[in-house]
Order: sequence, then C-alpha cells, then structure tokens
Amino acid sequence: MPYRRLPNTDLARVRALKSAVERCENHDVYDLAISLKTLTEARNFLLRFEGAQAYYKQCYDNQSGSSRKHQTNVKMARLFISHFIQVLNMSVLRSEIKKSHKELYGLSVDNFNVPDLTSESTIAEWGEKIIQGERKRLEAGGGAPIYNPTIAKVKVHYDIFMEGYSRQKELQLITGRSLEELTSMRNMADEIILNIWNQVEKKFENVQPNEKRLDICREYGLIYYYRSNEKRRETVSES
Repeated sequence: MPYRRLPNTDLARVRALKSAVERCENHDVYDLAISLKTLTEARNFLLRFEGAQAYYKQCYDNQSGSSRKHQTNVKMARLFISHFIQVLNMSVLRSEIKKSHKELYGLSVDNFNVPDLTSESTIAEWGEKIIQGERKRLEAGGGAPIYNPTIAKVKVHYDIFMEGYSRQKELQLITGRSLEELTSMRNMADEIILNIWNQVEKKFENVQPNEKRLDICREYGLIYYYRSNEKRRETVSES
C-alpha cells in the first residue's frame, strides 16, 4: 500500500492547502469532504501563510539586491584603507613619520603588515581607527598629511561603505524576522493539512477499487508515495 507524506517545502504546503480549499469550494456545504470549521480554518490560514511567504521573499530579494551593490563599496573601502596603511608604513620606514605615531592609528610600532581586512566588521573597525589616527597625528604636529591616497579619499569610500554596512545589517534583521514568522507557521500548516487528509480519507474510505479512492483523495491535495517496486507489483497482479 502507498503511504502519505506531509509536504516538506512551503510551496508544497500551499499547494496541498489550495487543493483542499478549491476542491471543497466546488461542492455544496452539505457534501463537503471536510468539516466547515476545518475549511474555514484552512482558507483563513492559507491567506496568512501565502502573505508571510510573499513578505519573506520580498525581504530576501531586497537584501540580495542591496548586497550586490554593497560588495563593490566593500572592495573599494578595503582597497583604500589597505593602501593608506601601506603608505603610512612606507613613510615611517623613510623617517617621514615617527614610528611612535603608528600607535595613534591603533597599529603596532614594530609590525608593518596590513591588519586583517577580510571581514566587513574589520573594515569598519580599521577604517575608523585610520581616519581618527590621521586626525590625531596632524593635530599633534606629526608631519605632513599622507597623500595618494589622502585621508579625505579614504573617508569618502569608508563613509559609503558604512552606510551600506548599516543598511545591510538592517535588511538582514528584517529578513531574519520575516523568516522566523514564516517558520513559526509551518507546524500549524502541517497540523491543518494532516487534519484535512484524515477527514478526506475517512470520507472516501469505502470507495473501490483502491486506486480510484487514492485518485479522489489526491484531488484534495493528498500526496501518496509508493515503496520500491510496489506500484509495479500492483500492475502485474491486476493484469
């Protein structure tokens, strides 16, 4: 005998609910395969469930679209911050800037490597340190400003990056909340679907032959699976 299996995706859940609701709406209220209470519950839930899916997709698409644009700004901010630090280190090695002034930028006086800038959080951290460090050095009379790139150029790209960085965090939060809402509805969807399926099978339990009964139940969204070679054996025995 084939066995039932509840839908395992949101799209499949919607299809199962829609099949039952639409099938029942084509019948007289006195000839429903499920109770009027269950039909009303399924219809109302389906509207909310589809709405939650549409909202999550919109949030996800907004986040993805913004992320593609943001990545260009990430690369530019990383490039300018890294380049500025390299020029700063070269100025120290040429004795144009005092070695001790590196501490104003949060940099080790003995380490001439560029800090890790692989993540957006480290870009945000070091961009702020570099911008503030250059300001502190110049205010303390620590020599001429660094050129190529100037701190002004670094700040422009850093500010653009930070604007996108903050927006991405906000979009991620909104998307996460919409997914949580959608996820919280899945158990209820499965409960309603299971209730519908049980009522439908009860309604048509005496229909023969069995394949005809299964076909009628499928019209209400029930999903049946055959075990390996099971359907083939049924076909052979019937012939």
